[in-house]
Amino acid sequence: MNLPLPDDVTELKAVIGREISALRADVRRKAGTRQPAPTTLDRASPVQSTASAATLPRRHEGVLSTSCMCGTDDEDKRDPWSCVCAALPAVPVSAALLTPLRDGNGEVVDFVIRAGNHIRSVEWLEAPGHQAGRRFMEARPGAAASGLLAALADVLATGRPMDGLVVDYTEERLGRLHRAQLLYYAASCGGELVATWRPVRSQAELLTVDAQHLASMGWGHWDLLSGKVTWSEGLSRIFRTELNMPWSLQELCDALLPADTTAFAEFITAVLAGEEPAWTRIRFLVLGEVRTLDLLGRPVAGTDGRPWAVHLVARDLTPQMRSRRRLVETERETERLRQQADAERRVADSLREALLPTHSEELAAVGLTVAAAYLASEPDSAVGGDWYKCRLLADGRVLVAMGDACGHGLDAVARMAQQRHALAGLAQTGAAAGEIMTWLNELVCSDPSGETATVIAGHIDKDRVLHWADAGHPAPLVRREGSAFALTAEQRGPLLGALPGYAYETSAYQLLRGDLLVLYTDGMVERRGEDITRGIERLANAVGAAAGLTPRQTIDRLVEEHVRAGHDDDACLLAIRVD
Repeated sequence: MNLPLPDDVTELKAVIGREISALRADVRRKAGTRQPAPTTLDRASPVQSTASAATLPRRHEGVLSTSCMCGTDDEDKRDPWSCVCAALPAVPVSAALLTPLRDGNGEVVDFVIRAGNHIRSVEWLEAPGHQAGRRFMEARPGAAASGLLAALADVLATGRPMDGLVVDYTEERLGRLHRAQLLYYAASCGGELVATWRPVRSQAELLTVDAQHLASMGWGHWDLLSGKVTWSEGLSRIFRTELNMPWSLQELCDALLPADTTAFAEFITAVLAGEEPAWTRIRFLVLGEVRTLDLLGRPVAGTDGRPWAVHLVARDLTPQMRSRRRLVETERETERLRQQADAERRVADSLREALLPTHSEELAAVGLTVAAAYLASEPDSAVGGDWYKCRLLADGRVLVAMGDACGHGLDAVARMAQQRHALAGLAQTGAAAGEIMTWLNELVCSDPSGETATVIAGHIDKDRVLHWADAGHPAPLVRREGSAFALTAEQRGPLLGALPGYAYETSAYQLLRGDLLVLYTDGMVERRGEDITRGIERLANAVGAAAGLTPRQTIDRLVEEHVRAGHDDDACLLAIRVD
């Protein structure tokens, strides 16, 4: 399709609206028109005439009732709560039926868990169904201190339901303290109480939100057929809007700086036309502030090749622009350098803990044991440009990546964070490793610093096949049956940022049970005056010599040998065993 490139917002919004309307009309035409269901039955209908009185609602003393599907047919003996008990296993969050226990004054002092389902809200809390018959304070000893017991009692006393109460629940188990933020809902009827609860956020959600915040990134999804729009918290933060009130594509146009209308029109029409990836830098006016964003657009196409949804990834460059203007205008160069050094230490201290988790418990659940280590070249440096990523994705695959952002200091740390979390955002698209690397290359090429980076990234699928792409990074090692060797990529691509528009390819390798996959940065294998291949051979021999050791033990031995030999550069190690 050939869409015009308007030069004003009103015309651009009209073009987007016409394209979406045309898409919906075409889909309706191809799908056919669904006939509406009849709203009434003809008086002579055989369906109506064969209905028996036993299947119709019955009234007793003015109350409409229906035949119960559980318990006895004798209404005098039927337990009305047995239906609730039978339905609890179908509730997708933790749920329980609670019976109050009262003191001599009629005050609620506890509950008995009459029934529950088998959903665990957090891994260290038992499912309510396993605690049926126990007192609530015995099963949930932290309920009183957190205010939960009083809140549940208030539901019984007032009859008002509990609608999304956030409870900071703390409990000691096996000598260790655990805390979780739980969201509770409860309602009473007939002197009983039904309660449900779930985590306010999962650990993966919390890490994703932190990642977007650290990298000043966000992403959004526009369903062109239904009109539904979904934004991440990072994108809502960039545009200063509520998470549950995302903007349509037309509303996004209203925030454009007039001078960038044509550039955004070229970008969005390219995405609507099914071209991928589309990349541009656009300025928006958000609450009186000009915000500069790098946008990556990807169409979501159907089998007919026509896009039915749009996925955008945004990187907010505004803080960087603001910082550069401030540095240019300052007259106190010495003070500027001191502030920058202080900022670097603060950022490095926080990033060391925030950027290097391995999600070991999630990965253990899918049969992988993971260990990692980061070695700083300078004792005062907490983290540099080296990074890794290893986490379970929503589709069951495991994202595996390692990279080295060129440069030094805070700028290298910032680029490392952007690349690492850009990869996390792009991985949400479900694209192949080569496609993700191609998009990541466009991001690095757009960086005004002109710095490059090496990255290796891929996925381990459910069949234990490693699909990976290489952008100038040392190939991973595999330890199998007492020896280790380097994998060979079908095509090793150039460094990120070196060649715009380069299309990276995906290589595949079948891992076996007991294999140990080792990823590393060049700081582990480079020595002055020595070919890097010698360093890779030396590392492979060390990995093979550690046969029989766990991933953690293997990493510790490699680190000990590396430190003893001395090193001039930062280094990262990641070991993944297939169990």
